[in-house]
Amino acid sequence: MIEPPLEPGLYRETVRRALAEDLGWGDATTLAVVPAGLRATGVLTARAEIVLAGLDVALEAFRQLDPAVVVDVQRCDGEKCRASDVVASVTGLAAPMLTAERTALNFVRHLSGVASVTRWIVEAGGGAFRVADTRKTLPLLRVLQKYAVRVGGGVSSRLSLDEGLVIKANHARVVGGIGTAVARARAARPEAPVEVETGSVEESEEALQAGASVILFTGASAGDLEQIVRRCAGRARLIVSGQVPMDRVAVFAGVGADTLSLGSITDSAPAADISFELTPA
Repeated sequence: MIEPPLEPGLYRETVRRALAEDLGWGDATTLAVVPAGLRATGVLTARAEIVLAGLDVALEAFRQLDPAVVVDVQRCDGEKCRASDVVASVTGLAAPMLTAERTALNFVRHLSGVASVTRWIVEAGGGAFRVADTRKTLPLLRVLQKYAVRVGGGVSSRLSLDEGLVIKANHARVVGGIGTAVARARAARPEAPVEVETGSVEESEEALQAGASVILFTGASAGDLEQIVRRCAGRARLIVSGQVPMDRVAVFAGVGADTLSLGSITDSAPAADISFELTPA
């Protein structure tokens, strides 16, 4: 399924703030070196195999500084690009293009990195489970990062704290245990499913007996996970989370978990290798 593009209203202000952060009191180098009326064409090119994401966000940076810029899009978000594939070209005034360059690249390289890592994990799992994001996102970039996960073939978990009951380890600690936390959650919101983070077979069983609807298992032991899969069968959904090593994704694919939820796909994905080169128009 192709992920629909983001509404521009979801990122225009983010792009504006990013440009303002980079610009300061003005682009001193470009003002000193580049004539105001000089026109140029800039080309965005993949320099390694990537899954493209965030192209519209990058182009928004150019458009905000030069509304008359002409864009030629040759690849779309979600497409796999090979090294040397041209993603898009931008033609307009050289000065604003130079000023917007770094902001545009920061967005498209980061979001394409998120999409590329997500796609790799999805493919490594062979369809045995869904790959979901978490709330481990960079401040103010959550909407964009979760979009990039979906572009990569993953699914989005809750966007904000008001979307569901998820009892984490710290919730359980401060109220005296998993059982107490689940009981309070069910009393407060009897109609809502209750998701509980657990780190062991014992904690998972405690959560199941308390009436948890979803077990969010954060342990890394495949042996423990196999036990929890059996215990959850017919009682609750199972999501595997935590630090699952990339080279063990295929191992977890055969265990039987419903979803693999990874903060690493958003908070530590390496930037995709994309360049932007200008030539006089």
